[in-house]
Amino acid sequence: MVALFVVIGVVGAVVGSGDDDSSSSTSSSSSVAEEPTKGKSSASSKEAPAAEVPKGPKADVKITKCEVDPTTTWPAAELLITNGSSKASNYLVSIEFVDSSGKRLGEAFASTNNLAPGQASEQTAQGLDQITTKIKCKVTEVTRYAS
Repeated sequence: MVALFVVIGVVGAVVGSGDDDSSSSTSSSSSVAEEPTKGKSSASSKEAPAAEVPKGPKADVKITKCEVDPTTTWPAAELLITNGSSKASNYLVSIEFVDSSGKRLGEAFASTNNLAPGQASEQTAQGLDQITTKIKCKVTEVTRYAS
């Protein structure tokens, strides 16, 4: 199944130059369960830089749930993908599962095809690595190309 997503990603990279909004980004991340900062005054929080807001295709993906299944110990991220481009598009989304220290524990992929402009799709990125600790989910890469 992972090989299928890799093939889709390669085909998308080759064909993907057609959407003017099309781009892949790998630097920013999304996390569902960010813990609030404790013990900082409101003055110090005003001085801190604002969180990086995703741009391009990465802005089209929101993690709505991040958990490890208690029975299988497989991680999963539920995603809401909303096409923010002006053309019907295909998406390939890479998710990374990390522990509290940021150590990578696994990865998963999700995809959706022929999503109309403004249309949303709920998808699940299902990991197959057995994980027994609390995790955070991060969007590592989003490939969007016109369908």
